Amino acid sequence: MGADLLSELLAPLRLQGVFHSRWSARAPWGVAGEREDCALLHYVKEGSCTVELPESRPVRLGAGELAVFPHGTAHRIVDPPGSPTVPLRGLLPDREPGAVGTVRIDGPGPVTTMLCGGLHYTASAASPLYRALPHVLVLDRDAVAGEPLLGDLLHRLADAWDPTGSHSPPASGRDGLELVALRAFELAFVLALRAALTHLAEDEPVLRALRHPAVGAALLAVQTRFAEPWTVEALAAEGGLSRSVFAATFRKLVGEAPIRYLTARRMQEAARLLIETDLPHSAVARRVGYDSAVGFHVAFRQWYGTTPGAYRRAAAA
Repeated sequence: MGADLLSELLAPLRLQGVFHSRWSARAPWGVAGEREDCALLHYVKEGSCTVELPESRPVRLGAGELAVFPHGTAHRIVDPPGSPTVPLRGLLPDREPGAVGTVRIDGPGPVTTMLCGGLHYTASAASPLYRALPHVLVLDRDAVAGEPLLGDLLHRLADAWDPTGSHSPPASGRDGLELVALRAFELAFVLALRAALTHLAEDEPVLRALRHPAVGAALLAVQTRFAEPWTVEALAAEGGLSRSVFAATFRKLVGEAPIRYLTARRMQEAARLLIETDLPHSAVARRVGYDSAVGFHVAFRQWYGTTPGAYRRAAAA
């Protein structure tokens, strides 16, 4: 799996904000969170807890271990396993990007301290391969230790907003902390995904797609050279396969046809250009591989259900 391909797959997500909280909970305790419209990180600094998901085996997290939920899947965090839970919204009712929260749960048992982050990203920019990631990715202590920058960053983030106040920054040093937090969690998220992908089971479709010589080459071509006049035959040639074998393999591993994947990448970039630049629609069309502004207009409307102009106006508003 090439690092360049992973970077290109993650770059379009464009993280927009992060809500983070530090937890101090004494057993017995349990919290149930509903599905979130963001990626989630849970890092255990001290103690342990169990992550429970519907129709999945429970996952035990110890000190120095990390769980990543790429799609914000609903789950429970408990200690000990099977404990009754209270709704997360009752403990943290407002979890807006840019905010910081603290959770304290009293009890007679051992304490668990955790750092939790919700990373908001542009959902429409998520590639099919990103959407194919498992509901939860777990990095044990050895895996985190194998990424020294990740481990150090998580440890420092867990200390930076300590609810006891012993590590909290002084008021004079809080300017810009929202941006610092966003960039720090963004780095932690990317490092965690990179490490987690190296520990996925070999039969995971997303890993097989990234590591497949022909499919991986086509994915990199689409991610980086989406404006070129690609055909299925041309993409197959990138990996040295016949058209039919390539198309079948790509669909099996990625979950959709090559040209639909190409269209998705083009529409991602078109949406970004419409929001972040004042380029005329004809220039946006050329930037994403459409010779005809009319053809681009039709494709954009089919994809997003609105015209490029309406999309730009709505984003500006």
